[in-house]
Amino acid sequence: MFDRISNGFSLARSSWDVLIKDKHLILFPIISGVLFLIVVASFAIPLGTLVDWNQVHQHMQNHNNKPPVWVYPVTFVFYFCCYFVIIFCNSALVSCALLRFNGQEPSLGDGFRAAFARLPQIFAWALVSASVGLLLKAIENAHEKVGYYISMILGTAWSVMTFFVVPVLVVEKVGPIAAVSRSVSLLSKTWGEALVGKLGLGLFLFLLAIPVFLLFAGGIVALVSGMVPVGVALLIAGAIAMLLHSAISAALHTILLAALYQYASQGSVAPGFDQHTFECAFTRQAA
Repeated sequence: MFDRISNGFSLARSSWDVLIKDKHLILFPIISGVLFLIVVASFAIPLGTLVDWNQVHQHMQNHNNKPPVWVYPVTFVFYFCCYFVIIFCNSALVSCALLRFNGQEPSLGDGFRAAFARLPQIFAWALVSASVGLLLKAIENAHEKVGYYISMILGTAWSVMTFFVVPVLVVEKVGPIAAVSRSVSLLSKTWGEALVGKLGLGLFLFLLAIPVFLLFAGGIVALVSGMVPVGVALLIAGAIAMLLHSAISAALHTILLAALYQYASQGSVAPGFDQHTFECAFTRQAA
């Protein structure tokens, strides 16, 4: 277990090295976050001003906690828009990472051009993701306690099955069903040991988050001690650091995903990653 954690941490450090060399890759999750907020605002503002939520709440009380029918199509469209934005930007980042692994120096425009070239696949996958998301939400709402656990289990299984879907869409240009099948196939070859890298990355990101926690803690202490300007400044710095940490986290996860996909699909180790670490992180099935 210690060796696996060590290998995962090594994969995380290698992903960090790639991000340091190509700092502009962090712009993809930042752009994704901004677009996500725009999507949320475009739904929240009309729904907040045009819908009588007291009436919706009353309807749910009278119909066994089921929302009005119109909620489902609106939720589906919301899920689709959110997934589309996230998948599109992740596809652009994966494309840049794979170009870097193959000796090129990709720009922000290269990533977005590659994503636009996969627009039909991204659109189709966003539709599938939104449908699954809505289905899981419906299962969760079907029964307050049991539905929650069933939805959580199914959602986790879906996340594992679709682990490699985005790089498959980017590289292999297949539809959503074929992409899921291919993702499962790649995981079956490695039996999911690629997830070790996510555990190591989680530890790596936790260490990066310590300064963020210290900024917030310092701000609270300063406010309690009566040093209001210092406290406010520290809290603002902590909020900015938290947003930056979130962008770094998303970028590192996607870079690691691209490196794992290249190794799982082609057997080649991305530059900057250690051959021995990959060989130890993956357990291939006997032929």
